[in-house]
Amino acid sequence: MSRYRSKTLKQLTEQQVRFAPQAVRNKQILQAEEFLLNMDSSAEYSYAEVCFQVTGYRPEQDSAATISGSDLAHDLRCFVEDLSDSLGQSVGDFGEPVLTVQEVSQQFSVSAKTVDRWRDRGLASRRVTIQGRKRVVIRKSTLDRFVAVHQQEIDRSRSFCQMSDSEREQIIMEARSLSRAGLGLTEVSRQLGQKLNRATETVRYTLRDYDKLHPENAIFPKAGTQVSPEHQSLMFDLYLQGVSIPDLARRFGKSKPAIHTLLAEMRVKRLRSAEIDFMDSEEFRMEDAEKVICGAAPDYDESKAAIRVPSGLPAYLSELYKVPLLNKAQEQYYFRKMNFLKWQASELQNGLNNRKNGARTARKMESLLEEASAIKGMLTRSNLRLVVSIAKRHLKPGVNFFELVSDGNMSLIRAIEKFDYARGNKFSTYASWAIMKNFARSVPAEHTRSDRFRTGFDEIFYDSTDGRGNAFAEEMVNKAQRNALMEILGELNGRERKVISCRFGLGQGSEPETLEEVGNRLGVTKERVRQIEVRTLEKLRRIAQRKQVDIPGI
Repeated sequence: MSRYRSKTLKQLTEQQVRFAPQAVRNKQILQAEEFLLNMDSSAEYSYAEVCFQVTGYRPEQDSAATISGSDLAHDLRCFVEDLSDSLGQSVGDFGEPVLTVQEVSQQFSVSAKTVDRWRDRGLASRRVTIQGRKRVVIRKSTLDRFVAVHQQEIDRSRSFCQMSDSEREQIIMEARSLSRAGLGLTEVSRQLGQKLNRATETVRYTLRDYDKLHPENAIFPKAGTQVSPEHQSLMFDLYLQGVSIPDLARRFGKSKPAIHTLLAEMRVKRLRSAEIDFMDSEEFRMEDAEKVICGAAPDYDESKAAIRVPSGLPAYLSELYKVPLLNKAQEQYYFRKMNFLKWQASELQNGLNNRKNGARTARKMESLLEEASAIKGMLTRSNLRLVVSIAKRHLKPGVNFFELVSDGNMSLIRAIEKFDYARGNKFSTYASWAIMKNFARSVPAEHTRSDRFRTGFDEIFYDSTDGRGNAFAEEMVNKAQRNALMEILGELNGRERKVISCRFGLGQGSEPETLEEVGNRLGVTKERVRQIEVRTLEKLRRIAQRKQVDIPGI
């Protein structure tokens, strides 16, 4: 009886089977069949009303429970079958003709699955003993009444014809040809369904049944295999890099819905293992915490926001003056909100174990972490001038200023993550000590490392004239060359551009990769990657000569 959709109807059936007399069960079967024919599958029914219609009494318990019409039609059919089974009826007990499911399907020229769908929608069937075996049968009078009520649905089902053997062979032959062209099961089913005027699911089931019966000659031998954790991780990384779902489905031999499912599982898996660091506070647990903490931010002081940018500064330093500094109230607001969002994400992390709500929880958790990351970026940009001012005081001969600033920026980011706003201190005080403490370790360590390679010509080197020219002018030249290179890369196709970008690290924040790494990323051998690289470099040289662009290395 586990096939019941409603727990209350399952319990009612068990009670009647065990305790109701035979005559009462016969009466309840007739009343249930009558109720099935007259009910509306789109409405909702209370359990008390259903129990009264079937048994004649109203229950005291579960009277407020409701059942949807579709579930009720299914469960009442099961109720009739189980009660008739408990009576041990035979065909001769009905006094009228009865038909099996197979006989009904032959009479109306439909499949047995279609008859089963009719049963779920109100066609009452009984379970009887025929030649020592339990069989499901349908009374002729019950069938006639169901057909009269659902004539339109019956006619629509009869309009479909069953698939012939020749048509099935044609589907298998054409599906094999399309699969060799690299198409997956879903795309093959869709194309063949349109060509042969068949439902996509009909073609899909036909191909799956064939592969199940002929595994040694399967059309899609990898369609039912599991994706390894390594390939699933690679799939997720490719998706984050912009590879489309159809390309992933074709590359990994899966349908698009299966790709969506695997990506969702990988997203949940990574979020579940992510470490979320935040500074906890009791005010996060207040009833109106979200309304208070995530309210409107304090306004900027317009008199201090407008700052004149000194002339002659490098591009990086001049950009820092475009970001206004935060006052103490603003710092408190943004640090509180950032840590509160992380706290909310950590609370949701426990709910990722629930498969039913895992995807919705993952989306909300990602949204919270993205918002917290945006606030962290804003706090970082607002305090970059502090790093520059401290780096100037620690600048010494032989120390690169921008390397010192870069090292200080890392200390600033760590300070933002560890700053406890609840103590009431200003962040610049905390960050200054963190940055200076880092410089106190890193600057002497860099001098110690340099001393190991110091020679007698160091003084001459420092006193000599630097003939390399202006570093910022060289930066502009490099930028122009990069723009020209990006314009040339735009004339390549997708695979060629991907190979060159990965091999030479042309993507933002990326490093050059080996032939084997690029091959694993694209799903080809490293020899194939080498061939594409050689051919593409020669193509780039021709394009550069045609455009009269001089790019070193090409």
